[in-house]
Amino acid sequence: MLELIKELISFIVHIDVHLEEIIRDFGNWSYLILFAIVFVETGVVIFPFLPGDSLLFASGTLAAAMGAFDMWILIPVFLAAAILGDTMNYHIGHKVGTSIPPKSLLGRVVKKERMEAAEKFFNTHGGKTIVIARFMPFIRTFIPFVAGASKMKYSYFLFYNIFGAILWVFSCTLLGYFFGNIPIIKDNFSVVLILIIFISVVPAVIGAIKSRVGK
Repeated sequence: MLELIKELISFIVHIDVHLEEIIRDFGNWSYLILFAIVFVETGVVIFPFLPGDSLLFASGTLAAAMGAFDMWILIPVFLAAAILGDTMNYHIGHKVGTSIPPKSLLGRVVKKERMEAAEKFFNTHGGKTIVIARFMPFIRTFIPFVAGASKMKYSYFLFYNIFGAILWVFSCTLLGYFFGNIPIIKDNFSVVLILIIFISVVPAVIGAIKSRVGK
């Protein structure tokens, strides 16, 4: 288990290196692999640890530096994966969200008090929750599930799902495309990826601290 965690951390921190290996080994099938990673990260609530922001940024960087990816293909692939992933997550939450055995793996991830807190947040902030969550690792995977479990109207969810996916995919991928090959970023790419993840996680950490202090 510890070895698996180390390999996952290595994959995320050195994702540019691993992407080059994937491109070399799989060629055009690499698009399918990228689709699968984003789809699972957004669509399966027990896999929130897969790379999201860093994957988009690194893919955009390689598209500019090596011509490894065609942006006209890459962006639609990421958009489809993000929208379909959130949609599947929503429907899973809608079907099983209120009947999860507490001692199951899913029950340990999606606890009753978290569901109630998320539903309250939805009622207060509405659909923008789904858009904001796109830019927050872990939360990004959890929110669509809770939206379904709390019986949010699907058409309402779908609008913000698509809107959030467009903002997320275009911003992260294009940032990598236009800025990832600047010498200071290229020479410290792993540090930049860690910084991206850190900045993304900070709002969730602050929110958790405020919640505990409030209690």
